[in-house]
Amino acid sequence: MEKEKRRIGSAWVRLTAVVALVALLAGCGGGNGSGTKTIHIFQFKVEIADALNELKTEYEKTHPGVKLDIQTVGGGSDYGASLRAKFAASEEPDIFNIGGYNELDMWLEYLEDLSGEPWVKDVKDIAKEPMQRDGKLYGQPMNLEGYGFIYNKDLFKKAGITERPVTLSALAAAADKLQAAGITPFANGYQENFVLGNHNINLAFADQQDPGAFIQGLNEHTETFADNKIVSDWSNLLDLTLKYGNPNPLTTDYNTQVTLFASGKAAMMQQGNWTQVQIDGINPKLNLGILPMPINDDPALGDKLYVGVPNNWVVNKNSKVKKEAKEFLNWLVTSDTGKAYITGKFKFIPAFKSIKGTDKELGQLGMEVQKYTDAGKTLTWNWFRFPNGMSPEFAAAIQAYIGGKVDKAGMYEQFQQNWDNLSVR
Repeated sequence: MEKEKRRIGSAWVRLTAVVALVALLAGCGGGNGSGTKTIHIFQFKVEIADALNELKTEYEKTHPGVKLDIQTVGGGSDYGASLRAKFAASEEPDIFNIGGYNELDMWLEYLEDLSGEPWVKDVKDIAKEPMQRDGKLYGQPMNLEGYGFIYNKDLFKKAGITERPVTLSALAAAADKLQAAGITPFANGYQENFVLGNHNINLAFADQQDPGAFIQGLNEHTETFADNKIVSDWSNLLDLTLKYGNPNPLTTDYNTQVTLFASGKAAMMQQGNWTQVQIDGINPKLNLGILPMPINDDPALGDKLYVGVPNNWVVNKNSKVKKEAKEFLNWLVTSDTGKAYITGKFKFIPAFKSIKGTDKELGQLGMEVQKYTDAGKTLTWNWFRFPNGMSPEFAAAIQAYIGGKVDKAGMYEQFQQNWDNLSVR
């Protein structure tokens, strides 16, 4: 009898262990215990957050075994720091966003090779390079974007500006006319690190005769910021925006900047086509265009915008639901619903050959950027090539200059010290 009790007891222990294991497995791999798998998405672009939640509903309707958990961190928050914190806390997302070049190197050990995915052959060549390594593609490009000075054509007309200013002198003259007409020329959102440390300082690189060579020279200590004419010219444009800008630019965040512009309180702002959704939400009837950001009167630079891939979708190779994650990304760029969201809801300029947006879908700004891109009138994005951690250092130094804490020489010195400290030797 005692032997029988021990046998039954042993069987009960084994049964309990099996039940516990089944329960554990049901809770792993992104599941919620009911056979449904959850894809955790950590993404950067605040301007598509609402549309992504609508897309989530559409996707879940046709994929009943999958749930999308979407978390957005961007705008005034440091997405890169938040992403690193996720990994440090063992809360790794299944899909997340990174830029290319240096960011690819930094995250490569976590990335799934996407080279064999069906959508790869459809990617425009310009959009592949930042996420390629050793013949493999590790990211799906979100879109193409371009930036410059977005301007209100009606306010320009009101101030008597009849020609688009595409040189520094012409831009200064236009700002004078706007100010004389009682219109604030520039809405400057210089509280934001990305506005200064990515987009604004990029002019000092993109306008070089060879941006890659300049970056290499900085890394090899054969180039300096203080002795470079293009860097000096860039600072003159910065000064112009400050002279003719809104009060308190260092406490003006992204949303405030866009609101100032969209409500007609300023004629220009340094931003790109991604602001179309917010602008339309405030005043969809604005007559908009995009100007270049001229740093001098050199006709060789001319009428060009800064165009590139803002970010890429990547899949965590350690994800328990990476098969489902890759299926979602493929659906996003191949299904009729996904394509419609990319152009119509996100207002994205597609990075895929087969996806075509209309004037109504892309909006005035998207079509302007597309026009410049098709004409080859573009300059490069270079902040993904900066040493890791350099963009916030650029922003901090420029903010110190704007706040009067350092002069230009001091700003350039901070640039140099931080670059030397962070660059790979």
